[in-house]
Amino acid sequence: MTTKIHAIVDALGNPLAVSLTGGHVHDVTQAQVLTQKIEPAALLADKGYDSDGFIEHLEVRRIKPVIPPRANRKTPRECDFALYCERNLVERFFNNIKHFRAIATRYERPPETSSQASTSSAPWLGSNDDRP
Repeated sequence: MTTKIHAIVDALGNPLAVSLTGGHVHDVTQAQVLTQKIEPAALLADKGYDSDGFIEHLEVRRIKPVIPPRANRKTPRECDFALYCERNLVERFFNNIKHFRAIATRYERPPETSSQASTSSAPWLGSNDDRP
C-alpha cells in the first residue's frame, strides 16, 4: 500500500493545503478539493493538471491557470512560462518534507497519523536547524 501527499504552497513555499490519498489516485482528483481552501490570483501546476474540467473550475473562480498544455492537446492553451518557472517552490517543499523520515517512509499507516505528521512538521520546514 502506498500513499501520496498532495499540497498547495504559497509564493514562499509554505504549505497552505495538504491532502493524503492512496498512491493510485491521480493528482488532478485532489486539485479542486485543495483549491477550495485558498483564493490565489494564479495557480501554477504541471502538465498532469491540464484537464478541461479543472481549468474551467479555475477560470470560473477567476484564478489564472499557469499550467503547460499536454503534448496531445489538439488546440494547445497558452501558458505564462516566465511565471511557471516559480513552480520549483512546490518541488522544494516536497524535498524539505522528505528530510523527515516518518514522512518520507510513511511508517504511520493510518492516514490521520501521516496527515498529522506532515502538518506538525510544517513549522520546521525551511528552517536551517537539524531537527529529526
